[in-house]
Parts: sequence; C-alpha cells; structure tokens
Amino acid sequence: MNIQEIKSERVRDSYYKIKHSSGLTIYVYPKPGYRSAYAIIGTNYGSVNTCFSVDGGDKISVPDGIAHYLEHKLFESEEGDAFTRYAKTGASANAYTSFEKTCYLFSCTDRFEESLEILLDFVQEPYFTAETVAKEQGIIGQEIKMYDDSPDWRVMFNMLENMYLNHPVRIDIAGTVESIAGITAEKLYDCYNAFYNLNNMALCVAGNVTVDQVLAVCDKMLKPCEPHKITNYFEDEPAGIVNPYVEQSFPVLMPMFNLGFKEKPEQLDEKKLAQTDILLSMLASPTSELYRELMDENLINSSFSYELFEGPGYCSVIFGGESRAPKQVAEKIKQYISKVKTGGLDKEDFEIAKKSVYGDVVSSLNSVSSISNAIETYHFGGNEIFAYIDAVANAEFDDVTKRLAEMLDVNNCTLSVVKPEGAEV
Repeated sequence: MNIQEIKSERVRDSYYKIKHSSGLTIYVYPKPGYRSAYAIIGTNYGSVNTCFSVDGGDKISVPDGIAHYLEHKLFESEEGDAFTRYAKTGASANAYTSFEKTCYLFSCTDRFEESLEILLDFVQEPYFTAETVAKEQGIIGQEIKMYDDSPDWRVMFNMLENMYLNHPVRIDIAGTVESIAGITAEKLYDCYNAFYNLNNMALCVAGNVTVDQVLAVCDKMLKPCEPHKITNYFEDEPAGIVNPYVEQSFPVLMPMFNLGFKEKPEQLDEKKLAQTDILLSMLASPTSELYRELMDENLINSSFSYELFEGPGYCSVIFGGESRAPKQVAEKIKQYISKVKTGGLDKEDFEIAKKSVYGDVVSSLNSVSSISNAIETYHFGGNEIFAYIDAVANAEFDDVTKRLAEMLDVNNCTLSVVKPEGAEV
C-alpha cells in the first residue's frame, strides 16, 4: 500500500492519496475540528459508456440508460436495501449517475466507520435477478417521464441533441422507456464486472476523520481484484453542430434557453481548465461587461449561468438561463465574443476574474462535500485540486487570450429554447 501526502504551500493544507492493496485509490482530507464527515465512492463509468470491451475481448453493446439503472439496483441486496441500513447510523445517503461517472455518497456527524462499512459493502455486492430488474423498469420509467416534463432538463437535452450527431452525450442519462426495456440482469452484471472493478474506482473522504480510521474500514471491507483494461468505443463525431436552433413549447411563465458552443474534445489539464474558467468568468460573470449590458436591458435575470461541459469525447461551453428574448440574448453573446476576439481581452477584467476564480476554489475547501466531490472529479479527469489552484494563481493574461482564440466559434453553436405555449420568441 502506497500513502502519499499531497501538500499545498499556497493554501497551507494537505490531504492523503493512498493506493490500497485492493486496487482502490483512496483520498483522505482531514478537517480537524469539523463536526461532519462526507464520503463518496465513484466509478469511471457513466451514461455515455454503452459500447466497450474488456481486456481486448469482443465489443459489448448495452442499452441506453443502463449505468443509471445499475446505480438504482446496486442499493438492493437479498437482506434489504442500503438506505434502511443507513437509517440506523443516522447518515444521509445518495447517489447519482452523470455522463462520465457514477457515484455513491453519504454524510454524517457520528458513527462514521459504520456508515463507511455500509458504503463499501453494497458497492461490492451486486444482486440482480430477472424479478428485481423487471420491478425497477416501472420506477425508472416514471423517472424518465418526470424528466421529460422538466423544462430545465428538456432545454439542455434539446440543445445536446442538436449539437451532437452521434456521441451518446446527446441521449438522456436515464435512457428512454424503450431502451430500458432491453435491460436484463445479465447485461447489468456485464457492466458491473467491467466498470465496478476497484482499480477503476476512487473513494474520497473529507471531514472529521483520520487516515487510520478510513484505512481500518477499507482493510476490513475491500476485496482485492485484478485490474483489467477497459476500451470504450464512440462513433466518429463531426466537428460541426447538427442544427443551430431548436425550440419546444412548455407550460412555463418565462422562456428558458441554453446556448451551447461545440468545442474540440480533449483531455484538459489543470492549466487549460484554469485558463478556461478565468476566460468564462471574464466573459460572463456578474462583473463582466456582457452581464451588465444584458441586465441593464432586462434581457436576463439572476438565473443566468455559464459552464464548461466536458467529458470523454465531448466538450462544449454552455450559457443559459431565463429571458423574455432568448434569441436576442444569444445574438448579444455571440456579438460580444466576436468583439473581444477582434479587439482583445481587457487586462483589468483578467485580474478581477482570476481573483474571483481563485477565491471560489479556495473557499470551497471549507466544505467537506465540495472537497470530496472536487477531488473525485479531478481524479477521473487525471487532475489534482492543489495543482489546479496553483494553475489559477499562476495564469497569465496571454495564455487566456490564446485560449479564447481556440474556443467559442460563433458559427458553431446551438440555441435551445423552451417557451410558453403559443408565445413568440
């Protein structure tokens, strides 16, 4: 077992990275004096991983939505479900499936070791039968329909469907009612055995805990497994978008929009992530010229947001929110991007954005859930949180200017609008 202390002189803090003999990578971020602890275990497996092979074997294709389905089913065992067990320790537990990973988590103020035992137990003990799988189809079918009735969900997926031609990021994380009908216990075991190998997973714990506490539970609960090579397959994705505009009528009071710029997919290191975050803050944060202009003209409200949305084989920048005139907002965003690409960024804006991004990430180290979630995300992206903080602090104006030149092609974006019934936008 290899234990490495990762220190940051800049923020005067440290945490531990452990490669456990079982194959699991473990992170422990002690926060002495905190009342709570938060643990999250994740696997490098999400909704987009629907075609894969293991150790060079045959390609395995599985139905859309199976990663999310597996997440639901993993809580069950012959003895009952994990939530019932957590209720006895007082821990608050949850799980989620995203495009690129599946995670299981809990937070607690006491009985930490017992709760961690529950977490490590059920993620290593799948129990799928034809009967239990069939029972879940109706439950998840209702969840899919609920998301279909959510304007926030639809405005995003309408955008993705019209931005990506082939990549499975265009498909709802939960799949469709039709696709989940093809899920069987055997297919769930195929996915579990491929992706829930401890060598493909990471555990992160932060809060009022010690390395010895965490390792005592891990040594007791983890079952060693041999690593294997997983190859994921994606259809070729063209650089261009599918359609520049899509709209859907919905029972909403105010139109909603997502404007997505399709970017070149690439593995972003800490420096490029920092440069991109600073750039987006310069362009669209509440201190930016664009934000002030849109607010002054009453075209947006406080729901306005922006994000870098990226993962295996996909990358985009998304601006979104509510607006009485979403097409006008989209045009103003594109015009502003064109203006700064031609006239250049402002150095004062750069310094403000840099301090803002730095302040946000450093302040997040006061939250045990933020710490654990961030380290988990950085782990699967091949990055490290203190290196990201250093990259933000050391970012140069010229590098952010170069990043702008590489991104945000105003001729390669999709506007998705959800509007009130009968309204013109």
